[in-house]
Amino acid sequence: MVSSTDMNPLGSKVAIVTGVSSPVGIGAAVARRLAGAGVRLVLVADVSPGAIARECAGLLGNAESVVPVTVDLGDPSAVTAMVTEAEQRFGRIDMLVNNAAVRINRPFGEFTISEFDTAVAINLRAPFLASQAVLPSMRKQGGGRIVHVASQLGSVAYHTRTIYGMTKAALIHLTKSMALELARDNIQVNAVSPGPIATQPTLDRVKNDPEEASRRLEYVPMGRYGRPEEIGEVVHWLLTTDASFLTGHDLIVDGGYTIH
Repeated sequence: MVSSTDMNPLGSKVAIVTGVSSPVGIGAAVARRLAGAGVRLVLVADVSPGAIARECAGLLGNAESVVPVTVDLGDPSAVTAMVTEAEQRFGRIDMLVNNAAVRINRPFGEFTISEFDTAVAINLRAPFLASQAVLPSMRKQGGGRIVHVASQLGSVAYHTRTIYGMTKAALIHLTKSMALELARDNIQVNAVSPGPIATQPTLDRVKNDPEEASRRLEYVPMGRYGRPEEIGEVVHWLLTTDASFLTGHDLIVDGGYTIH
């Protein structure tokens, strides 16, 4: 008799995805793509990800296969608690997607210490701590995959984005350092760096400042914003591909933003 796991090997896998707060966002797109592939999910947000969790449960056909978790990732103890919850509910963690981030846009010289600390806590410290916390589970089961959602602004500069770009550049370096040290544990670590993507905050900025939105698209050879689903597809590929020799890579998905 062939089991459902044999027919769908991803059906035995468990993924934690952070930053699943908006239905029009990268975290939600990643969650939907993984649910469609049969991966069980722990969905993390600072506000209840219940609606997206129900949508993913429908895709999986099983409400018990999706766990919504509401935490403040700026709190180090909450990051650890998130991982503990995943282990207690499912007994394993195969994949971690560090997607949650905050963007604070100001001219350099006008940032506050509080804004600096908040950005570093969410964009860098939380992925660092979450990645450390999942290691015992991944090592015990013989491997795993971690994807950090960075940004093309970790590789190029853009006005008013200093703190955001700085934290994303550090996240790309963290990707390489982790990949180097965890390769012998069969843990692949990669980053995805999106360019301008039509998430809800971006759509709001387009509505509120169409001139700035138009200037931003001048940097994109494809002449459009990317779709969250396009990033979700890339993250899904990194988490599930048989290309197991791929690690320590920052995959830039930006419509050509950084090639000129």
